[in-house]
Amino acid sequence: MKVLVTGSAGMLGSNLISSINALEDLRGIGVGRRELDLANPEELYDLLATVEPDVVIHAAAKVGGIQANIATPYDFLVSNLLLDTNVVQASIRAGIKNLLYVGSSCMYPKNYRQPLVESDILAAPLEPTNEGYAIAKIAASKLCEYASLSYGLSYRVIIPSNLYGPNDNFNPGSSHLLASVIRKVHNAKINGDREIEVWGAGTARREYTFVRDLSSWAAKAVSGMAQLPAALNLGIGVDHSVDELYLAAMEAIDYKVKLVHNLQMPEGMKAKLMDSSLAREKHGWDPQTDLRTGIEQTYKWFLESKDANARL
Repeated sequence: MKVLVTGSAGMLGSNLISSINALEDLRGIGVGRRELDLANPEELYDLLATVEPDVVIHAAAKVGGIQANIATPYDFLVSNLLLDTNVVQASIRAGIKNLLYVGSSCMYPKNYRQPLVESDILAAPLEPTNEGYAIAKIAASKLCEYASLSYGLSYRVIIPSNLYGPNDNFNPGSSHLLASVIRKVHNAKINGDREIEVWGAGTARREYTFVRDLSSWAAKAVSGMAQLPAALNLGIGVDHSVDELYLAAMEAIDYKVKLVHNLQMPEGMKAKLMDSSLAREKHGWDPQTDLRTGIEQTYKWFLESKDANARL
């Protein structure tokens, strides 16, 4: 079975390729920015028609941290709408029957009930700091749902919690929270700093799942796409405050520092813990990597990666 993965140079995409190729009956085919411009629908269609994958996993996206989302909401909305629409339409046109779309917990309403279940999407207003990105992800999830209903396809949506792990993005201008936390603690250790600035009160809570737990599950799940529901939460089931994430990073990096909270800066949603019981009970989801172990493995990769250190 051939599985084509978009965004294969990113954290999730690269780990998906590794997990897929670790299984004897699957062959992963990665597509990154260097190989193909997903904004060009004809190039994308030609690739799909030539490769004829059995499954497409669409993991490519324009992503960034809270600062980038606030600064350029138009870019996040239009870029992701374009990429996602092209991938879904080209896949339908090329006769691809199975597509797995990677959604985001940002699709859920702001400060809504906890934990969040799949039916909560569109139940209330979104978090303003990442609204553009969230709208694009919701639109794409609906494209998959409608394509399945209209054409008898198995186009499914998975909604991971926040992810972290090897090949994460540590760029100061575009990294997500936990990668930023690891980088800031690392830099403090290297520079001998005694304080780190934290945006907000440090009480906002986030759920983080180790990327290899997700990629391993997805590699096995592609063989039974039709059995998956239209949308499926995939989280570890435990959340941590921002301050707790810093403390966990300090333990893994072995450097203690004082946290100084900047209450003038945004911190996003107060909490977005997801209910992943459907995935656990019906679809074999069983993440095993705790936060401390995952951060240690991520930091080990970070130290060994010349590219990551070059972006500090």
